[in-house]
Amino acid sequence: MDFDKVCKKVMDLDPKIRFAGIINEKGRLFAGGMKEGVKSLEETRDDEMLYMQLVLRAKMRREFDRVLGPVEFALSYREKVIIMSFPMKDHVLLLSTEKGIDISEIPFKVLKILHH
Repeated sequence: MDFDKVCKKVMDLDPKIRFAGIINEKGRLFAGGMKEGVKSLEETRDDEMLYMQLVLRAKMRREFDRVLGPVEFALSYREKVIIMSFPMKDHVLLLSTEKGIDISEIPFKVLKILHH
């Protein structure tokens, strides 16, 4: 799988997507990133903490896979942005979007990209 292509396809889904990146199991961004011309809301060191927390939460959610089934995506609706995470085998796709994006459509379009 070409992770940079996946991030580009996801980024192209909607102009309100600010960030699409693939985070590895150690909490490091290794593909994708911020949309060109968009400024990050957090400092670089805060990015790293966000990535590590994201991976930890994805691992913790796996505890209930046997009973509830695997997590397809998780969504945080925050004051300034919407954050979505999509667990992949050993990685997590992280999306950050502007408020006002259609949260009833975009996550499912992302899943279609990930499952092709």
